[in-house]
Parts: sequence; structure tokens; C-alpha cells
Amino acid sequence: MYAELSITSNFTFLTGASHPEEYMERAVTLGLPAIAIADDNSVAGIVRAHTQAREIARKVRERRTWEEQNTPIGPPCPDHIPKPPSFPVHAVPRLIPAARLIFTDAPPVTALPINRQGWASLCRLLSTGRLRAAKGDCILHLSDLLEFSDGLHLLLWPQAGRPTGGASGWRTQAQQLTRCFAGRMHLLMHPRYDGADAAFFHLLETESHHLGLPTIASAAPMMHHGSRRRLADVLTAIRLRRKVDDLGRHALANGEQRLRSESEMLRIFKGHEGAVTRAYALSEHLTFSLDELRYEYPSEVSGSETPTQRLHRLAHEGLAWRYPAGAPEKVKVMLAHELTLIGKLKYEPYFLTVRDIVQFARGRGILCQGRGSAANSVVCYCLGVTSVSPEMGTMVFERFVSEARDEPPDIDVDFEHERREEVIQHIYERYGRHRAGLCATVIHYRGKRAIREVGRAMGLTEDTISALSSQLWGFFSSSGLEAERMREIGLDPEDRRLKQTLTLVHQINGFPRHLSQHVGGFIITEGRLDELVPIENATMEDRTVICWDKDDIDTLGILKVDVLSLGMLTCIRKAFDLIAQHHQTSYTLATLPPEDPAVYDMLCRADSVGVFQVESRAQMNFLPRMRPRNFYDLVIEVAIIRPGPIQGDMVHPYIRRRNGEEEVSFPSDALGEVLGKTLGVPLFQEQAMQIAIVGAGFTPEQADRLRRSLATFKKHGNVSEFRTLFLRGMQRNGYDAEFAERCFSQIEGFGSYGFPESHAASFALLVYASAWIKCHHPGIFACALLNSQPMGFYAPAQIVRDAREHGVQVRPVCINASFWDNVMEPDGHGGLALRLGFRQIKGLSEEDASWLTAARGNGYHQVEDVWRRAGLGPSVIERLAEADAFAACGLTRREALWQAKAIATARPLPLFAQDLEGEALDEPAAHLPQMSLGEHVVEDYVATRLSLRAHPVALLRHLLTPGQRDNSAPASGPENAVSAWNRA
Repeated sequence: MYAELSITSNFTFLTGASHPEEYMERAVTLGLPAIAIADDNSVAGIVRAHTQAREIARKVRERRTWEEQNTPIGPPCPDHIPKPPSFPVHAVPRLIPAARLIFTDAPPVTALPINRQGWASLCRLLSTGRLRAAKGDCILHLSDLLEFSDGLHLLLWPQAGRPTGGASGWRTQAQQLTRCFAGRMHLLMHPRYDGADAAFFHLLETESHHLGLPTIASAAPMMHHGSRRRLADVLTAIRLRRKVDDLGRHALANGEQRLRSESEMLRIFKGHEGAVTRAYALSEHLTFSLDELRYEYPSEVSGSETPTQRLHRLAHEGLAWRYPAGAPEKVKVMLAHELTLIGKLKYEPYFLTVRDIVQFARGRGILCQGRGSAANSVVCYCLGVTSVSPEMGTMVFERFVSEARDEPPDIDVDFEHERREEVIQHIYERYGRHRAGLCATVIHYRGKRAIREVGRAMGLTEDTISALSSQLWGFFSSSGLEAERMREIGLDPEDRRLKQTLTLVHQINGFPRHLSQHVGGFIITEGRLDELVPIENATMEDRTVICWDKDDIDTLGILKVDVLSLGMLTCIRKAFDLIAQHHQTSYTLATLPPEDPAVYDMLCRADSVGVFQVESRAQMNFLPRMRPRNFYDLVIEVAIIRPGPIQGDMVHPYIRRRNGEEEVSFPSDALGEVLGKTLGVPLFQEQAMQIAIVGAGFTPEQADRLRRSLATFKKHGNVSEFRTLFLRGMQRNGYDAEFAERCFSQIEGFGSYGFPESHAASFALLVYASAWIKCHHPGIFACALLNSQPMGFYAPAQIVRDAREHGVQVRPVCINASFWDNVMEPDGHGGLALRLGFRQIKGLSEEDASWLTAARGNGYHQVEDVWRRAGLGPSVIERLAEADAFAACGLTRREALWQAKAIATARPLPLFAQDLEGEALDEPAAHLPQMSLGEHVVEDYVATRLSLRAHPVALLRHLLTPGQRDNSAPASGPENAVSAWNRA
């Protein structure tokens, strides 16, 4: 028997040429009982191999069950006819987690955890090296390995050349390791495939006797199959930033460095067979599995209260807070049921952790809103995690906190995008960086990046690469279409180099390139996080991340709290502050007047510029057809205009049924219960799962796999693999084949982008909140939107134009009236006007605006005052002049800019600004030509990206429509406007 103990996967970025999953599948083919994925200073790919091992085990179980339940038909097979192979005991290869450690002062070693303590030591070791280096690097010293040595078995790599003493001190370092790891160390023997392996192995055997170390064999594979040799060279070329033709000795000499079977290894290591058998013997000693990792929630014990007691107390206090007049009996029953189920599954610490994070944000005045499945529950409503009342939704608590699935619940919390960093740093401070870290996101080769980097490595010209990437959609379809598209763009599909490049692009597509940080997924543990998974630095300052992504931690059942950012929350919070300031009325998301008919009337008119989720052109086209009249209509509105429902042809059938143009019918009463609220059309991910369970007879385990495949932006899920199972199940339960096909095509649509009902309900609340503010306070809504930029679909000019169309008086930036933010000020008629702030001026910083407003006093009277009193530099004053901010001082744009230029070129210091008699030095007045309206409009857009004077098209309309003239544009303006636009 033989086990491979030192595999390099493609998570040794731009080096390994095969996925961890491919190694597991290849190991099944080769009959290997165990393999170890050992990437350089990393365990990032371990969980993917572990997941694939689980999948292989599941398929083996299903195949064995099928064989047991389906006896052969007819007489038994005669003895002289070979019987079909049965599954051997080692059909499922065992994964041994490992890492190849690269040191600054010692030879490399492959570290293999013997037990759980060994895994903790390996994670602490890798964390130490990663945290002392910049993102993506790891700096390890031999002393680090000696400090974290418990539970590790080492495979010592020989040097590339002669493994003896001398200047390198290889033997000295090896002897030092031998003393520390006595009985837990082997000398690695691996072939170099250079024709001199026999002599090399003999040399290693001699060295092993000197060191007192047994040898162990490894093929040291860089790929699962020899067909990946060319891709390995391309990866090397990308890493070294060279062309493949220029790799020289860096290129692989052959395709031999691949995963090997036992028979191949015995042939290669002829005369050293003991090293091969020792590899299997050692693998039997290495019993640690990732299944042993037990994640512990932070206990969240407070004083003498247990987590259960604390959760019950806070939930009932919140119930009294949410329902001052008394909660309905239905809500009380739901709360008791949820608390019972949470206690049964011991998830109290999780809910308390999320509640404490939200409580910190609310204490700082940071607006937040929970979403995700568990957020739409009575418990989360009472804890203040979400403002979606349980009466609004129709979700069942067991859909996301399920005793059957035994998975942690999922709660995402959105915070104001400008202040989320405060929450992130609070989590680090409270739990410590050794207990909290952000998830990673694996950046994969996709589309244009794959074409661009492989093309350069293959020596294609930039023009050819640009042509290929511009026709991306054609290169991931059928080969016939690919060739046709290449001919259309002037490329020869028969060109040998082009064909090789496209083959390599297809191979590299989906390969990991590097790790980035997740948008906000936090892992928080009771014990040390760095003993569960290595921690490393992120690119952003004061951020630390783990090396596993969200799919990995889901596989291992690890808690993740998503601390996300949302620009609309910033806008709503600023709008609430402005309403409280000017109207003395305080609102929260939960206390807004519900179901306001005026709000729904506004949405039915598609008057939704700036409104969360319904501001796109597609939503604006759909709103008058949908005509929402209640909150649940908004839930459907949010979910239906998505790629999933659109591709699944769900939009038109729903509208026809809603408008009474098509009969609402259900193929069965069971599916009627699932699809009744959406008129028989599946719109939510939860409904897709229920169709599979109720209609096709999926087991809970199969439905869970379908749910994972439906996950938003799923990189590796493939809904189509369930097609046969789904259609057979629907047919078995008596459903029409055409109906089953239509159902599955709709379910497939969710694979692109489907929306869970729980997320849609949370977003719908923000739709209603932003629409309510726009409906009743359009000026405040526009002001808050402008102060929250960048966000949304619309530029400041469009937001301002929409506000003016709603009767809001908008005033320009003024040196004496504006602040950094846009503000509301009395309009002189009992209302409020929107005053544009300095933030609208391109290139002006908030610090400069602060100095400007702090030194303003009773106001500035001339340009020079700003220079003298605020201490702003001439370039800043020029920006203010270009924005026409000095109009209140009686200066035109050109006059102010003339004075600002004078400061920049010839103005003396204040002490020397007067002559010897103390009289001011006067400069002759300049006679500047007046600017036309068109020129003003152009300069407004250049300086502030908007203009309050006129719309640019109004100046050109008579030119665009011959024979007509727009009276709003002066006769002398258009020609000057055209020339001004050209100059701009």
C-alpha cells in the first residue's frame, strides 16, 4: 500500500496545476487509501479536498445501497466470467491535512498533524509567519517551528543539489530538527525525473543514516494528471511575469511530476521499496481529520446569568419594548416556540453575539438592519436585530433554524457604509484578534482575466488579447461558435498558438489566483481562532482574515456573522436626523407610519429615483404593472426583478395572474400550499426547495444540497446535476412532464441569482422607508442622498433635478452659507430649501471645508479673506472660484477666479501687503468678458458635476430639432454652449 503525503495543489498560487478536488478524484482512480494536500505555507485548499472526500463517500454509499436493493435479474453469473468490481474498503481516500513550510533559515519541511493538538500547532505556526508579513506572504523562522512543535510529524525536504553540510549548513539544521522531533521525522525522497534518480536516492539513503532518519517516498506531485504540464508552465510564466518561451530551466522538463499509484511508485523506487511502504504506515499513524474540529460559540455569559437566561430576559424585555400596548397572542406563541427550539439546539450564544454587535451600533447611533433567514423572526425583532415585524413576513422559523439540518442559523446585518469600520474594530477589540477574523474570498480566474494573463504568457499580442477578451461570451460556449466568433474578429481559429491558448484558458478558468477578504463575514470563537484556522493580515490596515472562505466554513459548521455595509442605511439615518432637526419628529425603521397609501401611489407612478432597490430602469418599468399596494407586494417587487426569476420566465406569468389575465391554478393541493402566496409562480429560493421536497420527493439531505447550489453567486454549485432526479421524482408523484420541465427551468434560474424571501422582506422594509421619506420630505431625501454619495444608480445632477421637479428649491454652493455637507435651510416661505455643500465641489477635501467654515465668522467679503483668515492654499481658492462659490460676495465666476490667480502668482505675504506709508497697494481693475449661459453650465458641470442654471440639452434643443426653438434658451447661447462643451 502507498499513501501520497506531499501534494501541491493550485492553492500554492500560480504553482500547483490541479484543484484539491481533482486530486481526491484521481486518488479514487489510482486506489490510494490516503493523500495529504500540503501547499506552501498554507492550508487554504484543505477544506475543498475534505468536501470532495465527503461527496465521494456519499456517492459510494448511494451506489452500495443501490446494489443492495437491486438484486441481479436472471441466473447467477458463471464462475468463469469476471464479476464486476465492487467498492474496496479504501474506495474513499482519506484526506490528511498538511502544509509545506518554507523557512528563511532552514530547509523546507512538510508538517503533518498527528492529532488535534498538531493541527492547533500548525495553525499557530502559520499565523505567526503570516502576521509578521504583508498580505500574501509568510515569513517563518526555524525558531517558530521549535516553539509550535507539539503533535506535528515532519518530512524533511532535501536541498535541490547535494544534501550535505558545507556552507549551506543543511545537515546542521537537519540535525537540530532531528533532536527536537526525535521519532517524528522522516527524510523525504522524491524523484527529479532527470535520469539520475537512482544515484540521488542512494545519496539520500546515505544521508538518512548520518541523520538517523528513516526515508519516506513521495512523488511530490504538482498536478493530478500529466495532461496539466502545459498549464503548469503557463502558471509559472504568469508568476515570473515571463513568456512561456522564455522560461528556460523554470519550465517542467516533462509531465512526470503527477500523482502516482502504488505500482508506479514501486517501479520508480526500485531498490528503495521500504520508503514506499513507510509512507502508508505513516498515513495510518496520522489519524487527525477536519471532522474533529469542534467550533465553539463565544459563551456570552453575563454575570451569574447563563446564555439561556440572558436570551430569555432580553427577548421578553424587547417584546415589551416593541409592543407597548401588549403583544398579540400569536406573537407570544411564536416567541415561546422560537426560544424553545433555539435552546434545544444550543444557539443562544449566537443570537446574543449578534444582538451585542447590533446594540453597540445602536449605542453609537449607527443605523443597522438585520437580514438573512434568522433575522426575520420574533426573537430577532425583540432583540432589535431587525425591524421587520413578524406579522409582515410569512416565513417559518424551522426553515433556517432546523433541528434536522443541525446547522448554525444565518443572520446578515447591514450597517451604514460610512461607519461600518467602527463596528469591525469594536469586534476586534471586544473578542481579540486571536478570537475574531474575517473570512477570506478566493479570487478565481474568470473570463477576461484568464484570457489576458494566459494570452500574455503565451506571447499573444495585446491587440489579439483585446480582440479575444472583447468576444468573451463566445469563448465559453461550443467550439463551433468559438471558431465562428474568431473568424468574425479577424483571427484564424486553426492557428496552433491560438488553439493552445484557448485550451489553456478553459483549463485555468476557475483556478484560484489569490486570497482576498470577504465583504464582512466574521468568525468569532470562544477559544483561540488561530488554533482552528491560520490568521493573516489583510491589505486594509487593522484587518486580519482567515484563509478559508464562506463555503469552507459552512462545510465545517463554523459560525459566521456577516457585518455588511449598505449605502441606503447611511442615507436613511441622515434623513431621520434631518427630519428630527427641522420637524422635531423622531423616526426609526420600526416606527415609520405603516402602509401609507400616498407612498404606494408614488411607487405606482414609478416615481422612484433614489429609492432603494426600485430605482433601476427595469424596476421603474415594472412598478406600474405590479402596482404595489401593501408591504408584501414590495417583498415580491424586490425578488422578482432578478436574473433568476427573469431567466426562469416567472415575471410575465405572475403579472398575468395578478391582473386576472390568466387563471391561478395549482397542479396539486400540496404545491398549492407552497405557491399560493405567489399565485402559483415560484419566486423565492425557499419555494424552489419546497417544490423539490413536496413535488419531487427530495430527501432533506438532497434538498440541502439543492439549497447550496442555489446560493447567490455560487462558484461551484451546479443545479443541473439534480435534473434527472427532479424529473423522475415529479413523474413518480404523478405530475405532468411538461409541468416538471417548466418547474425545473424555473429552479435553474435561481442558480444565476435567486432571492430568499427573508432577504426580500428585509430589503422591502428599506424600500418602504426610503420611499416614505421621498414621498413626504423630498428635499430632505435628496439632501441625505447627496450626503451619502457615492451610492445608487444616479449622479448628483439627476438627484438634484428630481428634487426640483418635486418642488424643492435648490440653492448653489455659497462661500458664506454652505457647509461640507448639503443642508436644509429656511426658504423664506415657511418651507425648507436645499443648500448645496462644499462636498459637491470636485477636488475639495473635507479638511479644507472645515477650515473654511471655522474661520468664516460673519462672512467673507472678498476672495483674499479666505486666504488670510482660513489659511487655504491658492489652488483650493481657485476650485471655490471655479464653482462660483463667491457669488454672494458680488463677484462673478471670472472675477473670483482672477483674484484667486492673483493670490497664486503675485500676492505678497500679509505683513508686506501695504506700501511704506501704510496704504494698501492697488492693482488696476481688469475688464473681464461676461460668460454666456452655456459657458456657465459647462463650468458648473466641470466644478460640481451639476448645474442649477439650465439643463445642457436645453441650450442645444433647437439644433437637435430643426424648425423649433426652445424659448428657455437665449438666442446667443447655443453656439457658445457648443464651443464650451467642446473645450470641456
